Amino acid sequence: MLAISIGKKIGKMKVSLVTISYNQAAFLEEAILSILEQDYPQTEYIVVDAGSTDGSREIIEKYRKQIDRIIFEPDNGPADGLNKGFRSATGDLFGYLNSDDRLRPNALSGIVRAFKNLQGATVISGHGFIIDASGSIRRRVFSHRFNLKAYAYGACILVQQASFFQRTAFWGVGGFNPNNQVNWDGELWVDLALAGGKFYRIYDFLADFRIYEKSITGSGRYQAEFLQQHDRICKKIGVDPNNKIKRKAAWAFNRLSDPVVSLARFVDGIRNRLPSQSKRAIVIS
Repeated sequence: MLAISIGKKIGKMKVSLVTISYNQAAFLEEAILSILEQDYPQTEYIVVDAGSTDGSREIIEKYRKQIDRIIFEPDNGPADGLNKGFRSATGDLFGYLNSDDRLRPNALSGIVRAFKNLQGATVISGHGFIIDASGSIRRRVFSHRFNLKAYAYGACILVQQASFFQRTAFWGVGGFNPNNQVNWDGELWVDLALAGGKFYRIYDFLADFRIYEKSITGSGRYQAEFLQQHDRICKKIGVDPNNKIKRKAAWAFNRLSDPVVSLARFVDGIRNRLPSQSKRAIVIS
């Protein structure tokens, strides 16, 4: 088992954030500003652009004085681009934001506070909101208590945009797998867990996850590749993800073992079926 160090004392923690950019100019400025406007001063921001031709680089240049490092060079996909960004990072805590997503106000001070309170944590995840192309909130999305078998059976997710991890742990497992083009974050969680990492969750809403027609999740165009990668990752765990009985048991256990989130999902399900005026009676916070 790979030993994971928790790094420097949390009270002096520096946070390094990476944004990977490629032809998403419509949303990029929102993503950049959501980081630059955070309230935590010990933040390092790195932007990696693999060769945008849609005006994204001009937007990045607009904020050059506020961005700590800009990397303009080709890469071999998102995971490779992130690894490049993190290789130049000097923080104790890592996180990343895709160029079409957003951090919520005060997210970084909240996550640093969580690492301070949860000494020895490798990964801490919060919750988030699903937003559409216009930036409007559609619904809440929740991180689960991380469990390898539940992950294998599709009954466990972490909201990537709201998840942060220790630098030493990230490099201890070799960073992201650059050959994984669709599920590099999920593979990282598995690698960290297999290495003995400690996962925690806080009930704070830290980020906005944008789903729209052209996004990877929204389009569904990589579903076959995702399933192929997931099967490969499950071999690391030693679980057959296609066992229907165990899959149903994992989902049931997920619901029973996480009653607060299960109730929140139930409430949201009711809310989403109500007429618009009635929805106001059920507050999303």
